[in-house]
Amino acid sequence: METSDLVERSFLRRLEQVPLHGLGLSLDVYSPDIFTLLGTLCQRQVFPDYMEIFRAVPAALAAVRNRMGEGLTPYHGEGLWLTQPGVHEDPVFLKEVDEIARHLSVLDSAWLTHECAAKSIAGYSYGTYLPPLYTEAGAAVVAENAMVAQTMLDRHDGFVNGRSPLLLLELPPLTYFVAGTLPIPTFFRLITQAAPCGLVLDVGHLWTVFRYSGAWRTASLEQFVDGFLEEFPLHRVVQIHVAGLDLHAADESVPGVCPRREQTDRPPSWIDAHGAPIPPLLFEMLDRILGNPRLTNLRGLALEVDTKAVPLIVKEFSEFQERYARVFSQGRRPKKTLCWDEETQTTQKQCTSAAVRSALESAYERYARVVSGQAEPGGPEWTQPTACIDELDLYRSVYLPYEVLFWGGDVRAMFPESCGRLDEKRVPLSTFVSFWFERPRTMEGSYDFFLVKISMFVEFVRQAVPELIDVAEREADELRRAYDLANEPSPQAVGWV
Repeated sequence: METSDLVERSFLRRLEQVPLHGLGLSLDVYSPDIFTLLGTLCQRQVFPDYMEIFRAVPAALAAVRNRMGEGLTPYHGEGLWLTQPGVHEDPVFLKEVDEIARHLSVLDSAWLTHECAAKSIAGYSYGTYLPPLYTEAGAAVVAENAMVAQTMLDRHDGFVNGRSPLLLLELPPLTYFVAGTLPIPTFFRLITQAAPCGLVLDVGHLWTVFRYSGAWRTASLEQFVDGFLEEFPLHRVVQIHVAGLDLHAADESVPGVCPRREQTDRPPSWIDAHGAPIPPLLFEMLDRILGNPRLTNLRGLALEVDTKAVPLIVKEFSEFQERYARVFSQGRRPKKTLCWDEETQTTQKQCTSAAVRSALESAYERYARVVSGQAEPGGPEWTQPTACIDELDLYRSVYLPYEVLFWGGDVRAMFPESCGRLDEKRVPLSTFVSFWFERPRTMEGSYDFFLVKISMFVEFVRQAVPELIDVAEREADELRRAYDLANEPSPQAVGWV
């Protein structure tokens, strides 16, 4: 039997353990407060079939699981940089998979959603996901890492009936550019030929592919969606996400940057924005996707609503339920396909060669330097027609500085005294951005951008104005203590008991 056939059989057998989930919400525990949201939904008699929960501390996950009763609670993980070569050999990766397995067990999750993207590349840290290099080597490495992660989950002994959750890789968004030598659907087809993972198709992310791959120049949105789905492994899609899109706030937040003016000959410069309203055109795209006969294994359809205001969530989900109530009709319910045996449970891990891995490591080092403005685009992944870098400078000069200075924590609000003293010394805060990317750094432990930002700022002050280090370290300690408290609230404080 061909390897790809074994992989497909393994996927289908794993899929049999995934029940129909229906219409749900994908969200964070803390923003918005999930218990406030559940209370409001209950008052309005609007009941999601499931809640896909983002990474949180186990006590918070357990509280959600208890509150949901019979409702399903799949998991949206973070911290497995599956696009990066050799990551599965890193002890931090192994620790992350083990922690995720414990979270999955607490929630009794049937699947693990994880972005096919990374926030840490070649020693450089980012606040939001960067997509992979869309190359054959890149796909091979993702498949290899996905196989390792799935195998580790299979061997974990904390799951009910020993049935491990299914790993789902999510199509990531593009933020102003794309690099690679393969069309994105081909990249995912190669992954699914080598790994028995499922996929999450995010409709808003798909729109950003239309916008920032340059596809809008040669095709209508409808033509683009149809062409994308023709090559994309749609039969592996287990869940679909829909979330908001919006212009980025960076235009007016980064000093010295002029606001963008939308050009009438191109679509708006929207990016993935979960807190923003969902544009109607995304539901038009979703209708087109749901009508494709190759979408045969869908188990869940969710609005992704972290950071969104509760009234808007309730309004959008009510309309969503009404519009898509019939999606999971009898004709789309799961069907039994295979009998369980070792052949369908496991597949041979395909190892990338040392030469391929080394070349990809170099390509990702170049990738990290290019997107941070330290190097200019060069090489096939930046110059072939499958790449699009027309608006790369927007990412480098606007989006990335905003990420360092504002996203996940305004540096001036975090370090008010230190920043005031830096102003007195005439040290521009913008130099913190260049310091951030001046060299790669090794980060220890689980990835948390807020904590990374704290450590980086202290290091910046130590180098820029050493006499202020005591002030910076004191403010950093205060921030860490407050952050720990916010992430480990007592049940009484948030009404869990």
